[in-house]
Amino acid sequence: MNQSPRSQSRSAARLGAVQALYQQHMEGTATIRLLDEFHQHRLGKVIEDDEYADADVEFFDDVVKGVDARRDEIDDLLTARLASGWTLARLDKTMLQILRAGTYELIARTDVPKPASISEYVDVAKAFFDDREAKFVNGILDAVAKEAGR
Repeated sequence: MNQSPRSQSRSAARLGAVQALYQQHMEGTATIRLLDEFHQHRLGKVIEDDEYADADVEFFDDVVKGVDARRDEIDDLLTARLASGWTLARLDKTMLQILRAGTYELIARTDVPKPASISEYVDVAKAFFDDREAKFVNGILDAVAKEAGR
């Protein structure tokens, strides 16, 4: 199934947002500096022979800024969905950013259909993990969507 150019640019924005949030988590980069770095050097560029698709920059910015602004709320929603004894700190760092970005989109971007948001972040998970982890993302985000009334 071919994606429309808008859909492809949103997919690229989601992947970029997860990468940016991971970098911020690992390095503590200030959000404004992080966004500028991704605008200038990552989104839609060729890096080490990998061409990064043109991303919907406004969507990218909204997800990164939104996760940053609502991190406590997002983390509370995610923590409530984890199995007993699990904490966000135990999750793989990339997995955590996928779940944060997906949760932000589900609670704040009501313009995006719930199934599309969940499917997109499952696809992002598949870029980094195997099917087991992708199913985990699907389950957690579906539970978050239900909690958020979506």
